[in-house]
Amino acid sequence: MIRIGMISYWHVHAEDYTREVLNHPDTEIVAIWDEIPERGKAMSEKYDAPFIESLDELLGRDDIDAVVIDTPTNVHRDVMVKAAQAGKHIFTEKVVAPTLKEVNEIYEAVKKAGVTLSVSLPRLYDNYTQPIRKLVEEGSLGRLTQARVRLSHNGATADWLPAHFYSKEQCAGGALIDLGCHPMYLVRLFLGLPQSVFASYGYVTGKEVEDNAVSILSYENGAIGIVEAGFVNSHSPFSIEIHGTEGTLFYGFQNGTLKVRSNQLSGEWEEIAIGDRLPTAYQQWVSHIQNGTKPDENVALAADLTRLMEASNRSVTEGRSIRLSELQA
Repeated sequence: MIRIGMISYWHVHAEDYTREVLNHPDTEIVAIWDEIPERGKAMSEKYDAPFIESLDELLGRDDIDAVVIDTPTNVHRDVMVKAAQAGKHIFTEKVVAPTLKEVNEIYEAVKKAGVTLSVSLPRLYDNYTQPIRKLVEEGSLGRLTQARVRLSHNGATADWLPAHFYSKEQCAGGALIDLGCHPMYLVRLFLGLPQSVFASYGYVTGKEVEDNAVSILSYENGAIGIVEAGFVNSHSPFSIEIHGTEGTLFYGFQNGTLKVRSNQLSGEWEEIAIGDRLPTAYQQWVSHIQNGTKPDENVALAADLTRLMEASNRSVTEGRSIRLSELQA
């Protein structure tokens, strides 16, 4: 049995991960810590696990093997380095950290401690991603020229997101670094890392952070990636479109199907079957701990996600395209 310490309920998905811990036959919650004691105590009562006042005390316990970290993004680096140094395996919410420098510091601590880190990148393992990835890797679309992924909801206009999700200090951004993470790592998966990034942010509801965002990824070979996210759109379906020299692919939109038209296939529009999703990032993390393996692709994509988010934020701040080579490692 892997014994888990829950570190913070700041993130909106923290209780989702709590349920994953409780529902997994090989994991259990041993203790809870939160930077807001009242919230931590409430969760302690809800999930019948002791609340620990001190983070250092929780990390120092011998009856805790691993931690699930859902603290504010701006303290991820400090908390994860401490957790790694304490010899605890780490599962965390995206982004790993706001800057590439901080990510590298976390990864170095994880490597030195020999613990296993995994990051929640759920759409990487969804059922539609698997056939799309296969079509791309087989070359069914030819040389890729454009990928566009959109994810949006009405959290700001309908006022159902927690207020702290609009804190620039805690979140390091708004719609793009939160919801836009999913389109970003999918575009990165399909097209690879770009040469440069240019982003534009909108502030429809007048919050401290953007609630409407687009990031454009430019590649040396002429390909373009488009990442769209927003907190101000009702009934905006998740969508993926990928274009190449030999074909085009659409997923989502109104009917949630995957359709392809390719010169490498029939030349006509075809609906592609979607099978089962892969195990969740949490389930894979547990398996890696048990088997002594490492989720190399997961952590590599998570690092690239921070690269692209940091470049997007800098692009808006500086009003220009940011080359990834400019980021401090």
